[in-house]
Amino acid sequence: MAEIDTETRAWLSQSRETVARTQLAPLAEAVGRVEQVADGIASVSGLPKARLNELLHFDGGRTGFALTLDADTIGAVLFDEGDTIEAGSRVTGTGEVVRVPVGEALLGRIVDPLGRPLDDKGPIDAEAFHPAERPAPAIIERDLVSRPVETGILVIDALFALGRGQRELIIGDRATGKTSIAIDTIINQKNSDIICVYVAVGQRATAVERVIEAVRTHGAPERCIFVVASASASPGMQWIAPFAGFTMAEYFRDRGGHALVVIDDLTKHAATHRELALLTREPPGREAYPGDIFYLHARLLERAAMLSAERGGGSLTALPIAETDAGNLSAYIPTNLISITDGQIVLNSRLFAANQRPAVDVGLSVSRVGGKAQHPALRQVSGRIRLDYSQFLELEMFTRFGGISDNRIKAQMDRGERIRTLLAQPRFASLRMVDQIGLLTALGAGALDAMPPADILALRARIPSLIDGRAPEVARSIAAGKPLDDVQRSELVAAVRAMVAGNSTTDPETPQ
Repeated sequence: MAEIDTETRAWLSQSRETVARTQLAPLAEAVGRVEQVADGIASVSGLPKARLNELLHFDGGRTGFALTLDADTIGAVLFDEGDTIEAGSRVTGTGEVVRVPVGEALLGRIVDPLGRPLDDKGPIDAEAFHPAERPAPAIIERDLVSRPVETGILVIDALFALGRGQRELIIGDRATGKTSIAIDTIINQKNSDIICVYVAVGQRATAVERVIEAVRTHGAPERCIFVVASASASPGMQWIAPFAGFTMAEYFRDRGGHALVVIDDLTKHAATHRELALLTREPPGREAYPGDIFYLHARLLERAAMLSAERGGGSLTALPIAETDAGNLSAYIPTNLISITDGQIVLNSRLFAANQRPAVDVGLSVSRVGGKAQHPALRQVSGRIRLDYSQFLELEMFTRFGGISDNRIKAQMDRGERIRTLLAQPRFASLRMVDQIGLLTALGAGALDAMPPADILALRARIPSLIDGRAPEVARSIAAGKPLDDVQRSELVAAVRAMVAGNSTTDPETPQ
C-alpha cells in the first residue's frame, strides 16, 4: 500500500507541474449547424466567416467543403455518404481549404481524391499536403513548349505531335478508343522520365480495373498514380478528383521533373458540376450548366505548363478526355474544352467501325504546338504525310462513283492505301521514335510502294530488330535528338528495301 501511495504522489506532482506550465487562454471555435441535407449537399448555418472551398467537419467524422456562400447559409458538398448527418448536426469550420497528400510515396498507388488508399497496401506516408486548387503558373514563369511527349502512336507523333506542357484534348463518341489512346501514351512512358497520373471521374469500376491492369501488364505502374472517383463515389469526390490529380502531379513538376495527367473524363466532371450547381440553386445557363463551367475547366487546365529554367524547368502535360454525342463537336462542353486546350485529337466512330484504329480523324484533329515540339528527324520525314493522306481520302470518296483511268491517280490511291495501313496500329504495340522515322522515311522514298498493304503490318512488327541490326548508328543519333542527314536516310531506306525484297528475313543482324 505504501508503494502505491508513492506512485500516486509522484503522478500527482507531475500533473501539477504540467498544469502549471500550461498556458491558459480562451479557444475560439467556429461551430455551425446543418439546416437540411439531401443528395450529398448540406445547407449549413452559423459559419459567417467560412471561405470558399473551406474544409468542414461534420458529426460522425464526415467531411465536406463549402461550394457556395450565401448571405445566411453555406452550400456544403459532402465527400462521403451523409447517412449519419441530419438536420441539427454540428458542423465546425477548419479555416483551411481542401488539401491532398503529395510525394513519391503515392507512386504505384491507387487512391481516392483525398489521397486515401484504395489498394489495401497500407497507409501512405505523404511528404506534404498541398491545396487541391492551386493557381496556375504566371506567363513569366512559363517557357516555350519545345520538347516532345512520345506517345508511341504513329498517327499522333507524326501528324499531331504533343509537347511537354501542352494540353491536348482527346474527344469522340462513346466507345471509339479515347481511353485507349491515353493509356497507350501512359504505357509508352515506361522508358521516359515522365511521371503519369490517371484520374478517373465517374467511370465504371470495371473500366478502371481494366485500365490499371493494362498499365500493370504493359507499362511501369511504379511510376504512375491512379486517382479514382468512380461512378459510385459521391459527387463531391468526383468534383474534386481532377484538381487533386493536378496537385499530385505538380509536386513532380515543381521539382524539375515531368508529369502527364490524363483526366477520364471532363464530360462527366461537367455533369457533376451541373448537378451540384442545381442542387445549391445556382442559376442555370446553356444546357442547364452554371455560368462558371468554362472558368471551372479553364482554371484546371491552365495549370498544365512548361516551366522556365528559373522555376526548375519542369513540365506538366494534360490529356483531358471528352465525350461527344453523335459526333457533335459544337455542343457546349466540347466547344468550351476545344477553346481552352492547345489542340484536339478527334476520334471518328465511322473509322472505328471500319477497323481503322486508332480512329483519328486527320481532318478535324490538330495540334497547336505541332512541329515546334516534334523530334527534328520526325519533322523531316512527316511533312507531306498529312497532305497526301487527306488528298487520298478525298479521291477515295470521288472514285466510288466510277473507275480510275489516270495512272497518276492510281499511284496516288495506292500510296494512300499504304499510308492508311501504316497509320493503323494495334493496342499495346507502341513504336519507338526511330522506328516511326524509319517507316516514314521508307514510305517517302517509295520503298513500300511494291509491298502489299497487308504485309506492312508484319514489317511494322519487325522494324525494331531491323533498324537495330542494320542501322545502329542511326538509332543512336535519333535517340540523341539529332536530325537525319542524307547518309542516314539512305541507310534506313536500304534496310527497309532489303526486308521488302526478302533479303533480311533470315538474319536481320547481318550487316549489308
